[in-house]
Amino acid sequence: MAIKVANNNSLSAITALPSAVTGGAMTLLETQTASSSATISFTDNIDDTYDEYVFKFYNIHPSEKSIFSFQANAAGGSGYNETMTTTAFTAYHNEAGSDTLLGYSSGQDQAQGTAFEKLTDNIADASEAVLSDTCGSGYLHLFNPSSTTFVKHFMSKVNHINGGPYCLLSTHAGYFNTTSAIDEIQFKMSSGNIDSGVIKLYGIG
Repeated sequence: MAIKVANNNSLSAITALPSAVTGGAMTLLETQTASSSATISFTDNIDDTYDEYVFKFYNIHPSEKSIFSFQANAAGGSGYNETMTTTAFTAYHNEAGSDTLLGYSSGQDQAQGTAFEKLTDNIADASEAVLSDTCGSGYLHLFNPSSTTFVKHFMSKVNHINGGPYCLLSTHAGYFNTTSAIDEIQFKMSSGNIDSGVIKLYGIG
């Protein structure tokens, strides 16, 4: 049997998908811009409308060298202190090309903890020499947060700059150990403020 192969001309002629092809679209729900912000909280738009939500981070710059992190509230809850178990690993490479690493980040995980989960290592700030342009960008996926049957899984990947300077890729995953719906997410730095940056919330489906 002959194998049919699409060519560039046939692909470029497609102007619309068949009605039977659905799913996967990203719908922008909310955008928040930091300006010396102690916290950025998303208290709306996380409900049973979508099975997956994605937060995208653009040029997150701290007021001082610190770690970007997040936590959640279950429906009706407060304090951003839900119990979670997480795992983390980091890859890095310095600009001098003299130091590299790929390894587990034992100081960035939790075992049934209620602290804010770290999404990065320290992001350098303007006080470090030649690092006034440093920031972090990446994403956080939250899966089926409205389920009242299962725990709530998440995973993240953030690229950022540390002193040295180093390029670091921080990868985290875990779950909120609750069968209550998660409907609020908050972001903050481990110290100081989020000096600038943008966080966008999307629904997937």
